Amino acid sequence: MDEKAGAAQAGAAQADGAQAGGRVRLERDGPLAWVTLSHPGRLNAITVDMWRALRETFGRLSADLDLRCVIVRGEGGNFAAGADIREFPAERGDMAGVLRYHREVLAPALQAVAQCPHPVVAQIEGVCVGGGLEIAAQCDLRIAAASARFGAPINRLGFPMAPDEMRGLIALAGRAAALAILLEGRVFGAAEAQGMGLLTRVVPDADLAAETLRCARRIAGGAPLAARINKRLSRRLAEGGPLTEDEYRDYFSYAESRDHKEGVRAFLAGVDPIFTGD
Repeated sequence: MDEKAGAAQAGAAQADGAQAGGRVRLERDGPLAWVTLSHPGRLNAITVDMWRALRETFGRLSADLDLRCVIVRGEGGNFAAGADIREFPAERGDMAGVLRYHREVLAPALQAVAQCPHPVVAQIEGVCVGGGLEIAAQCDLRIAAASARFGAPINRLGFPMAPDEMRGLIALAGRAAALAILLEGRVFGAAEAQGMGLLTRVVPDADLAAETLRCARRIAGGAPLAARINKRLSRRLAEGGPLTEDEYRDYFSYAESRDHKEGVRAFLAGVDPIFTGD
């Protein structure tokens, strides 16, 4: 069963952040979920309503402890061509609008993706620029088609990248790469993006959906409790500073979990483990 067929066959609820011109679709197949950015005819440019829907969607996914992995993708052959610039005069035409747009709309949406306790994989094809690149940077893994294109050419629009958006890019690729992307404003290919550290791996275009699904299934086959702790720990260690005793106890809390006992039991028995997240 391929990715799209599997999601469709599941008959899971589609939660559409569906406002005029664009929407965020949610599909579910067992322990996997697909979040799809959809704005036909606009390369999935992200509207204010779509940003808000992305935040709401990831809020609900974060609370679902039966979930093992989330795939974020774009519809129609592109990931996302950034924010919808047609909204800028009305939504961010002055200082108050700019502050509201970036701090109350974009930043909470990106934070919702970043703080999802479940592993999040970006499936990237076509254009992945501006806000699309910012979303991808908040995912845990990024798998891209060889022909995908990346960048943040916002210098041509006369504004810098906002702090909460730049933070994710720097955390992923480092200050030097982030500045190269922002100061030159180039749109570049997947091979260069991988060299910068933006991508987990690059695959032939025809293999993208299948390889992303294989990745998600490998994640789903592991212990979800361990995955959630790995995400939490990696974020905390990236912040720097010594861990408290309470933090150590939190990270070692798996010791008496059912999943830990099941993993060891299955290994010693030479069988596949059955993890429940307990």
